[in-house]
Amino acid sequence: MTNEAVLDNAARARAAAGALASATIADRNKALLLMAEKIEAEEAALLEANKKDLEQAKTMLAEGAITDAALSRLKLDEAKIKSIADGIRQVAALEDPLGKVTLATELDQDLLLERITCPLGVIAVIFESRPDALPQIVSLAIKTGNAVLLKGGREAEHSNKLLFDLLQAALKTAGLPEESLALMTSREDVAAILKAEAFVDLIIPRGSNSLVRHIQENTRIPVLGHADGICHMYLHEDADRAMATDLVVDAKTQYPSACNALETLLIHESLLASHLPSIVSALLAKGVELRLDETSFASLNQKDSNIGKAVDEDWDTEYCDLLLSIKAVSSLDEAIDHINRHGSGHTDCLVSADAEAFEQFFRRVNSAGVYHNVSTRFADGFRYGFGAEVGIATGKLHPRGPVGLEGIVTYKYKLTGKGQTVQEYSGSRQFTHRRLV
Repeated sequence: MTNEAVLDNAARARAAAGALASATIADRNKALLLMAEKIEAEEAALLEANKKDLEQAKTMLAEGAITDAALSRLKLDEAKIKSIADGIRQVAALEDPLGKVTLATELDQDLLLERITCPLGVIAVIFESRPDALPQIVSLAIKTGNAVLLKGGREAEHSNKLLFDLLQAALKTAGLPEESLALMTSREDVAAILKAEAFVDLIIPRGSNSLVRHIQENTRIPVLGHADGICHMYLHEDADRAMATDLVVDAKTQYPSACNALETLLIHESLLASHLPSIVSALLAKGVELRLDETSFASLNQKDSNIGKAVDEDWDTEYCDLLLSIKAVSSLDEAIDHINRHGSGHTDCLVSADAEAFEQFFRRVNSAGVYHNVSTRFADGFRYGFGAEVGIATGKLHPRGPVGLEGIVTYKYKLTGKGQTVQEYSGSRQFTHRRLV
C-alpha cells in the first residue's frame, strides 16, 4: 500500500471505532461466534494456504531471512485451528469489559462522579510468523470495542490473508463495521503506521527483538510489548529432584520457540551432585544443547557433544531454540540478583518447598510473572483464562504480563449534576466525597 492508503485505512478504522464502541455486547459476541464458525468451516482452505506459506518459508530459512523458531511458529494444523476457534469462543464467553463502573463517588448531593471502562480506539498490531496471533488479536479487539490495524510477516501472507477475510466477513454478517479491521501487507506499511498518531492509539509489536526495538524507537505512539523473553528457573537448595526435572524439561522443550520458554537454569550449588546429572540427562534426551558455567560444568562426569561451557553473552540471550544455559549459585540472594541483572522482566520461577523463600523471591524479582513450582510456559493469555492475548508486556506500567481484555480498555470519568458551579464550592458549600463504589 501507499502511505496514503495506509492512512486512509487508519482514518476509516478511527471512524468505525466509534460505531464499534457503541455496539451491544450481544452484537460483539455474535461477531465472535461467527468468526469461530467460519474458521472451523474453512479448515481445509486454511491448511492449504498455510502449506503455501510453509513452502515459501523454507526458502526464506535457507536464505537466512527467517529463523528455525519463526518457521516453527508458522505451522497450522487441525489441532491449532480448533484451538483458534475455541479461543475465540472463550473470549465471547467472557464478561463484557466495557461500561463497568470501577469508581463511584458522591461529590455532593445530586453530584455524582463515576469512572467507566471504554475502548482505547484504534490499535495497530505488528506481528511475525504466527498466523494464529491474528484471530487472537481480532477477537480481543472486537470484544473490547477497538478497531485494529494488522500487519503480519510476509512468511505468513497466505494464512493471514485468508484468516483476515474470514474474520472480516463474520464482522460484516454480524452487522458491525468491516472497516474496524484492516490488513497491511508490506514493510512500507509499517513505516506509515508508525507515523499515524492522528488515528492510532496504541501499537503492539509481537516478534523479534529487532522488530520491537525498531518500533519503540521510531514512533510517538505508545507501544506495548517486550523485546526479550529471557526466563529463568531457580532450583533452591530444598528443591524436589523429580519435580525440578519435570519443570525444567517442560519449560525448555514443550515449545522452545515461545517467549515464555526457559532460557537459563539457576541451580543451588548443593544440588549439583544430586540433581544436575538427572536434569542434564533428561534434557539431552530431548535434544537440548547445554551451556554451563565453570562450576556446574566441573561438577558433571557426563561428557557429550551437546554439553559446553557458557560465555558471558549466554546469560543475556533469548535462544528460542533447544539451547539452555545453566549456572550454579550459592544462595537465593545470588539467584535473585542474577535474574534482575540478566532477565527481561518476563517470567521467572522458584522451585522450592520453602514458602518464605518464595515470598522473598516474589517480592524481589522484577518480572511480570513470578512463579512457584510451575513451568514458565504457563505465562499465556489462554492459560490465564483471558481467552487469548494481544501480547506480553514486561514494563512496570499497566498492563503487564499476558495482555487480555483489561489491557486494551481504558476509562472515562463521568460527572452528572443538576446545574452546580465551582463557584458554589468556593464559599460555604462543602463536598461530601462519599464513596459509593
